[in-house]
Amino acid sequence: MTGFDFDTIVRTAPYLFKVGLAFTLKLTVLSTAGAIVLGTLLAMMRLSSSRLLSGVAGAYVNLMRALPLILIIFWFYFLVPYIVGWVTQAGRPIAVGGFTSALITFILFEAAYFCEIMRAGIQSIPSGQAGAGYALGLNYWQVMGKIVLPQAFRNMTPLLLTQMIVVFQDTSLVYVLSLTDFLGAANNVAQRDGRLVEMFVFAAVVYFIISYTASRLVKVVERRMAIAR
Repeated sequence: MTGFDFDTIVRTAPYLFKVGLAFTLKLTVLSTAGAIVLGTLLAMMRLSSSRLLSGVAGAYVNLMRALPLILIIFWFYFLVPYIVGWVTQAGRPIAVGGFTSALITFILFEAAYFCEIMRAGIQSIPSGQAGAGYALGLNYWQVMGKIVLPQAFRNMTPLLLTQMIVVFQDTSLVYVLSLTDFLGAANNVAQRDGRLVEMFVFAAVVYFIISYTASRLVKVVERRMAIAR
């Protein structure tokens, strides 16, 4: 460790955290929120009595889970401008920016995993509760919104938080698009100062500390929920 340059880490820490980590956390939170919403809708479609809705949702989930995330990141980075141009009838690709493209990619990809989590949560609620809601005159959406989904979210909270940690780790892949996430910021410093070992070791330590701390907090939440039940 005699040749390990700690000064490089100290000097670049404000840039790494204020720019890189802020970008990573922003992408993680927004991606998770969007993926939970889309994943919940997909879960409801998969559990629908309509074969068409169930089949479409099932095909989407299986497709997304069968493809590498980095491949989908590249696809959407190059395809989204064309899709937006086609939707807006602009006649040409519309630049949407790297962050927007990455956000759309993560929402669509992670929704497949949140869908399965929410599907398990919905199925964990006794069917008699939904039947009681229908007996009271509630329609399908009211039963789901007022009876089933609140309990499903509560039951699946530890799994949802665990998947959020996975999203946080997966966001490091966006550095291949030259976006300045935490890993991308560390790579920029490493290439500029010629300190690859220091920067990538520091990045690994930061990712480990955040992920491990978050996983321990999830365990605490899980234990408290078990006691409350």
